[in-house]
Amino acid sequence: MSESETGADVPPYRYTAAMAAEIEPRWQAYWAENGTFFAPNPTGELADPTHPRAGAPKLHVQDMFPYPSGAGLHVGHPLGYIGTDSYTRYKRMAGFNVLHPMGFDAFGLPAEQYAVQTGTHPRTTTEANVERYRGQLRRLGLAYDERRTFSTTDPDYYRWTQWIFLQVYNSWFDPELRKARPIDELIEAFASGRRPVPGGSWDALSPDDRRRLIDDHRLAYVSEAPVNWCPGLGTVLANEEVTPDGRSERGNYPVFPRALKQWMMRITAYGDRLVDDLDALDWPEPVKLMQRNWIGRSRGAHVDFEAGDGRIRVFTTRPDTLFGATYMVLAPEHELVSALVPAAWPEGTRDAWTGGHATPAEAVAAYRAAAAAKTEEERTADAKVKTGVFTGAYATNPVNGARIPVFIADYVLAGYGTGAIMAVPGQDERDWAFAEVFELPIIRTVEAPEGFEGAFIGDGPAINSDWLNGMGVAEAKAAMIAWLEEHGKGTGATTYRLRDWLFSRQRYWGEPFPIVYDETGLPVALPESMLPVELPEVDDFSPRTFDPDDADTEPETPLSRKKDWVQVELDLGDGPKTYTRETNTMPQWAGSCWYELRYLDPRNDKALVDKDNEAYWMGPQGPGDPGGVDLYVGGVEHAVLHLLYARFWHKVLFDLGHVSSFEPFRKLFNQGYIQAYAYRDARGVIVPAGEVVERDGKWFHGEQEVAREYGKMGKSLKNVVTPDEMSEQYGADTFRVYEMAMGPLDVSRPWETRAVVGSQRFLQRVWRLIVDEDSGAVRVTDDPLDPKVRRALHQTIAGVREDMDELRFNTAIAKLIQLTNTLTPLETTSREAVEPLVLMMSPFAPHLAEELWRKLGHEGTLAYADFPVADPAQLVAESVTYPVQVNGKVRGRVEVAPDTAEDAVREAALAAVAEVLAGREPRKVIVVPGRLVSVVV
Repeated sequence: MSESETGADVPPYRYTAAMAAEIEPRWQAYWAENGTFFAPNPTGELADPTHPRAGAPKLHVQDMFPYPSGAGLHVGHPLGYIGTDSYTRYKRMAGFNVLHPMGFDAFGLPAEQYAVQTGTHPRTTTEANVERYRGQLRRLGLAYDERRTFSTTDPDYYRWTQWIFLQVYNSWFDPELRKARPIDELIEAFASGRRPVPGGSWDALSPDDRRRLIDDHRLAYVSEAPVNWCPGLGTVLANEEVTPDGRSERGNYPVFPRALKQWMMRITAYGDRLVDDLDALDWPEPVKLMQRNWIGRSRGAHVDFEAGDGRIRVFTTRPDTLFGATYMVLAPEHELVSALVPAAWPEGTRDAWTGGHATPAEAVAAYRAAAAAKTEEERTADAKVKTGVFTGAYATNPVNGARIPVFIADYVLAGYGTGAIMAVPGQDERDWAFAEVFELPIIRTVEAPEGFEGAFIGDGPAINSDWLNGMGVAEAKAAMIAWLEEHGKGTGATTYRLRDWLFSRQRYWGEPFPIVYDETGLPVALPESMLPVELPEVDDFSPRTFDPDDADTEPETPLSRKKDWVQVELDLGDGPKTYTRETNTMPQWAGSCWYELRYLDPRNDKALVDKDNEAYWMGPQGPGDPGGVDLYVGGVEHAVLHLLYARFWHKVLFDLGHVSSFEPFRKLFNQGYIQAYAYRDARGVIVPAGEVVERDGKWFHGEQEVAREYGKMGKSLKNVVTPDEMSEQYGADTFRVYEMAMGPLDVSRPWETRAVVGSQRFLQRVWRLIVDEDSGAVRVTDDPLDPKVRRALHQTIAGVREDMDELRFNTAIAKLIQLTNTLTPLETTSREAVEPLVLMMSPFAPHLAEELWRKLGHEGTLAYADFPVADPAQLVAESVTYPVQVNGKVRGRVEVAPDTAEDAVREAALAAVAEVLAGREPRKVIVVPGRLVSVVV
């Protein structure tokens, strides 16, 4: 229970939780009724030339919008929201036209899984959750432009998500221009002969073959390829949605490799730009590094090894080591394996290479089956003993003609590189380990330090490499690439760890694709006039007859059972025909890939966003500036998935001329987490933290002693505290101040409910400065401030402005507390001090600040009042104190005016240590201006 509710002797006009419960909803209603936080656009329906900030410098600040779960918000969720709200309230008062919107990422699996369990339509659940979130956010006094809010599930919103998909589908990546171009330009280039048609001419192709050729170039395309099939969720998953141990991030179900026909996005075409443009962004370096590592750009060469009647192509970042390639390894799934395997083992095959099988075919089949049962993490773990089996085939090393055996091994993956490697055990630790197990030759191609054992991966002169000998690694790589290209044995190349984005989900609760299939089975894009393609009503939301542990379960989507929706008659330009709709839906990422753009112009039904509005809010501010949201705040857990996908879509829209910024988010800030204690009983089971009590330094759940631990606040640890509880017990302003005062915004911090009372007491002291707690009268005078207090006030103003600009909210609040403590003992409260204090406090405690501003005699809201500005004359120190050292030890101090001449400082310092000098003449007197005086005797 808070201090303000502990007894009947509480003064009648004290600021308490009960008073906050009256003040806060009243000001929230005022802001809503008056559109206080509406931000004017330069043009269109949301333009307002009479707005206080019309024509002012703009600031676009955005939070990563939430998924509205049924559990609602806990106190960890609004940490970033309160941070951006405090920042934007300050910037609005500092003269900026501030856009600070909020929406809801409302498609996704949780609502659909709840629908499967209960039969409740996902829309019903989602809309109820959204309304709960709206209420919770409003209760915290968050200053959003409510005209711009939406959910990704709104048909008026996902109409434009589908429109963007069509832009991607109707585009191809021009490698010469390094940008997306309309697909019609590619068709014209093929038809005119300006671009050669592989293996023939455009005129010789049938209409269907022409369509297939074009479809192979689209940025959105259908592909039957190995995917991550998760029967437990009834859907496929992107690589990024699978944990390192081969399970789904959501639900922790096993994930299996399967070949399925899916929609893909050609994000790999943008690999270079996604890496290179990171340099233009003001993002935390760890996030940039995560994106670079995920994209995994590697420069090296493709090398061809002759094998039987064909060739095996590998990619290597170290073509300089080719002379040390003593064997090859293919992924068990590699398409060439079956063609390479001979009927019998070649003469001289070692027993250790056969796996104990009589024929190569038997050995390969057995090994493939074993590899298929392993997760990617199990296959690639560095610590595991290397396994493999000889295919019975040999390849030829192109640089020296050596005959080298070809193995399959599970540490090589089909989805990475070419699915085949040249093994150079002398320069690769995994290859070295494999070579030792199978007694294969090890040839060093880079000279290692004397006495070095094992694979050497460092730099040094080439050895055992014929004409490369003596060259350093970089020189040898360039020379080898040139040789390979000259002799037709390979080419220089760049590869990426990044894979094309798997864009299909076998679910109901997602955006339908604006795609149908004709009698050829090829996809046909719907015209924009037919958007949105809305989700039909269905009776059954679940994938049918699936076993969470059965990789062979076939996916059946809920939409595929809606036959009257799937089969549709349309006139797409050549008369009415029957088409089949796409029955997969888009992933949840689709709606969150572009929402920053829709906030700019949410009511526009003619365009994704008006170009003038986009250029104003997100356009580049000068040469080299990427443009985008000025400040984007969210958790570091989205460093790869959401941010990478959003950057890709934004770049496509930029290439096609729909936006002026080439990046969506100019500056990124990752807020920390709220952590809290959790408790386990003797069985190791988490018990509700709210039911645990402390007795004699121990913790008890009922009568049972429990163990205390520390972790991120959340449902799994049953240690959730809600903002609703805190607002009820202390008031939303107290909660806001506490969250911002706990520590730096980017650092995780412990939650301690009992400490919230400290923030409440600060607000009570501010209230008492202005309002008499017994009578309710305003006790402010127009008396001038004492010069020392005035100086403290302006130093606080300067410090708070600097802290607010740098998002150092905790130190800003500390300065406000210090100023309040300075003012509290004074006999009278001067308007000269408290008005700036109220204005500076308002970003953190806006309801209380509005109430006090009104009591100070001002009309309307303080949202657009000028934030205080420090008087530079008050920031000059009155005096400077110099420590005086004698032979390195401080022996005295002298206080002088800041502009005192050096000679005078020297004279004063010698006088201050005259007794220590005892008549001795100093050898040196060194004055360090503003810092110290050093006397040497």
